[in-house]
Amino acid sequence: MRKRVAFIGTGGTIASIGKGPLDTVNYGANGLMLQADGILERFPEVQLVADVFALPYRNVPSPQIAWKEWQELVLLCDKVVAENPDLAGIVIGHGTASLEETAFFLSLTLKVPVPVVVVGSQRPASALSTDAGLNLVNAVRVAADEGARGLGALVLLNDEIQAAREVTKTSTGRMQTFRSPDVGVLGQADGDKVAWYRRPLRRLAPDTEFDIRGLDALPRVDIAYSYAGADGTAVRAFTEAGARGIVVAGFAPGFVTPGDAAALLEAKQMGVTVVQSTRAGSGRVFPTTKLAEAGFIPADNLNPQKARILLSLALTVSSEPLEIERIFATY
Repeated sequence: MRKRVAFIGTGGTIASIGKGPLDTVNYGANGLMLQADGILERFPEVQLVADVFALPYRNVPSPQIAWKEWQELVLLCDKVVAENPDLAGIVIGHGTASLEETAFFLSLTLKVPVPVVVVGSQRPASALSTDAGLNLVNAVRVAADEGARGLGALVLLNDEIQAAREVTKTSTGRMQTFRSPDVGVLGQADGDKVAWYRRPLRRLAPDTEFDIRGLDALPRVDIAYSYAGADGTAVRAFTEAGARGIVVAGFAPGFVTPGDAAALLEAKQMGVTVVQSTRAGSGRVFPTTKLAEAGFIPADNLNPQKARILLSLALTVSSEPLEIERIFATY
């Protein structure tokens, strides 16, 4: 019996139609994006691997995707599972610019029992040698695979299956842009089978403590990028804007300039939670004496954009430092 998979399209390069087969850079200026059903029609091969149906949503440039769209996608996943008890999995098409953030948010907040795979492409659907079609086919294959269950939200591009927590975009234009530093892929979607090699150990959907269904907004959390000579201006601006949390993209393995340090201590005194990440792209922030004395929480190996999402969700549960530390050690 063929497995059923739902496809939700949110736009992005995977949905884009350029001005011709060699338009691989400026296709966004054409202003044409396919809806989910149009993508399935353009790549009918997806029906060879499962019974795939489109779920109406809307096209949103991925730099514009944030809280509102995340909540809508969580609720849409709830709805399609409730209405289709035989559903094997869900695939979400997404622009690659913020794909890793959407995937991580979903991996922390989804409550559905079926696999959810987020997929994008580096070349538009209209381009010569586009990766859109094969990425979509492989995402469907993974979503329908029993091995994908219980792994949280997954990311599929370039034949590689990545965990939402670790994956990040590392190149603007190359096909192998999505990488999971330090830990690597979960598996590969090869021509003969979906091959699995490891499972995430950190807690993830659907077994999480975060429920965003009744929320009107997430607590404001900003990212302060530390650089040589940074004087704390950004930190103070975020504090004045009402930030309840600040994630620091600091020097590796977890330092900031004296100017930023002073501003962050001021923010702490005003009740702002500070999480120390780094701009390095991989590796842990260690729980040093210096961080503990300042009251800053280490982000472990989460990059700044992922740490921001986890801190926002953590603040919906508690503002106690020990609880925030527990959450960062758990997820």
